[in-house]
Amino acid sequence: MTKIYLDTCCLNRPFDDQTQERVRLESEAVLAVLSRIERSEWSWAGSDVLTDEIEQTLDTQKLSRAKLLSGFIQENVEIGAREERRAKELQAAGFQLFDALHIACAESAKADVFLSTDDRLLKLAKRLSKRLRIRVENRLVWVEEMI
Repeated sequence: MTKIYLDTCCLNRPFDDQTQERVRLESEAVLAVLSRIERSEWSWAGSDVLTDEIEQTLDTQKLSRAKLLSGFIQENVEIGAREERRAKELQAAGFQLFDALHIACAESAKADVFLSTDDRLLKLAKRLSKRLRIRVENRLVWVEEMI
């Protein structure tokens, strides 16, 4: 079964302003992923860092919606010494703290793909793909490939 790791921006995308075509298309891709998870065709790995990042959401509507969606997570990776070490390696390579922790947790979960909409993260991950133990992809690109 395909195992997915979604970051917080993925969870929030369906609740962003849908007037931009890119946002609307990425939202549809997230909903397609969540639909496959709900039908048990794919599984969703989350983490303590995902939960922490969701809790930092200032918009109360997005917060409650992201919490609701996170109820579909089937596996939760706790941040331990291994994830912290790996995150430090990733930070040294240029990733921001939360991004490095997300990638480290996705790698620990042995997810097939880590999906994001963060262009900076995606660009860096593409450049450093040989140093990563997981495929990092824009969810729209990946969903188009999978469906």
